Amino acid sequence: MSLIQKIPQPEAKFDLYFLAYDSPNAMSHKAHWSDRQGILELTHNYGTEDDPSYKPANGNSDPGRGFGHVCISVDNIQAACQRIEDAGYRFKKKLSDGRMRHVAFALDPDDYWVEIISNNKVEDTEGIEETDPSTYRFNHTMIRVKDHTKSLRFYQETLGMSLLRTSESPSSGFNLYFLGYVPGANNNVNTATLEGVLELTWNYGTEKDENFRYHDGNSEPQGFGHVAITVDDLDAACKRFEEEGVNWKK
Repeated sequence: MSLIQKIPQPEAKFDLYFLAYDSPNAMSHKAHWSDRQGILELTHNYGTEDDPSYKPANGNSDPGRGFGHVCISVDNIQAACQRIEDAGYRFKKKLSDGRMRHVAFALDPDDYWVEIISNNKVEDTEGIEETDPSTYRFNHTMIRVKDHTKSLRFYQETLGMSLLRTSESPSSGFNLYFLGYVPGANNNVNTATLEGVLELTWNYGTEKDENFRYHDGNSEPQGFGHVAITVDDLDAACKRFEEEGVNWKK
């Protein structure tokens, strides 16, 4: 990824870094940083790098469970995973682990999970030793939701996203819903070729427990912060959201 924007906030003792794929092959090549299909924002609070006890919550264990992972799609997944391993990074799950041999999960320096998926059929890239990062895409961000019906209504009807694909796993007790801004989507889209997708994970039964609540990452233990959308007219969009009855943090 390339650093395409930095916003220093020294008075508040943090900086924001915005990264995206920006090669000529990228979907949003040379676009303004706020007008891209997929962008990753990193927040650095001054001094955390000097605190050996500091560790952000990655969202995948209690008491901070909520956020799941970010995901990149690559050309040749075996070679891409080897490149990451050769760079010294660890894996939560390698391609060879378990039964799901088509996905891997790398760990970034803060132990956030980074899913690796392939743009091509995995069996077709076996034995290929080269990978071209200029073809990579920042594919999606995954968060867990308590009630899939309420969450789908919010992201589709209020935020205007389309349901691109649904993956149901009744034997494992969860469904995955992939949403994004893709005109004419019909819930049967090959999402691996896209950027800026939002994945919602719904674990069966959580909606029936009135005391159940996922952690949003913004209170202790802190970690994940937010997702973001860009709009054409901020005042008009917020007015519409207000009319839709959204709850505001700010």
